[in-house]
Amino acid sequence: MRQQIVAGNWKMNKNYEEAVELTRAILEKVEKPQGLVVICPPFPHLRDVGKMIKVRKNFHLAAQNMHHEDKGAFTGEVSADMLVSVGAEFVIIGHSERREYFKEKNPLLAQKVNVALARGLRPIFCCGEPLHVREVDTHVGYVSKQLKAGLFHLREEDFRKVVIAYEPIWAIGTGRTASSAQAQEMHAAIRILIARKFGKVVADEMTILYGGSVTAATAEELFSQPDVDGGLVGGASLKPDDFAAIVAALK
Repeated sequence: MRQQIVAGNWKMNKNYEEAVELTRAILEKVEKPQGLVVICPPFPHLRDVGKMIKVRKNFHLAAQNMHHEDKGAFTGEVSADMLVSVGAEFVIIGHSERREYFKEKNPLLAQKVNVALARGLRPIFCCGEPLHVREVDTHVGYVSKQLKAGLFHLREEDFRKVVIAYEPIWAIGTGRTASSAQAQEMHAAIRILIARKFGKVVADEMTILYGGSVTAATAEELFSQPDVDGGLVGGASLKPDDFAAIVAALK
């Protein structure tokens, strides 16, 4: 049976006091989640948010990024060991904003995946296509290349620890909306690709999240799709009532 997950990516939002208050509100609103709830605060808040959520069953802590080296003269960067030392269990790798704004390419992301797994972190590996790719109907091939380059070098036992998050970049903050059918189409295509590489059993057990502006209004329909196993949530994760409603929509 596949793991159901809702991951809340706060991005670069909330100062310390606001982060503590948001965490308290989420813990109050989210009751007995059916799957895993993964909270992804900014780096400065990881330790204290982690302490707050660890008292609740099915709550887990994630970082939004990490460097691919263990240590060294990389001013402003954070290593996997640092993340583990403050209680992180997951780390987002290859988010569309990292790919676009910081020019992170597939070979670098593969390195990050390797280091994360070696340090005991579970990667939430993001993939997804921009609008111009979707418009010419080459989105499946585009995402397939991202997955092959970033993950398909892994041994099966390590691949099983990864969570995949599909982000239709063209539907994030653009006013355009991806339908539940479009989400299902891509999730099913990703699962078929995994089955060809690692076999049907692995593919059937793989958690694939949808990351295209999930809201309280759209979560139930999205999560009802057979190959959608939850969501990587951005803006709605900053609103406790909305985030709780999204978690409640898990199958």
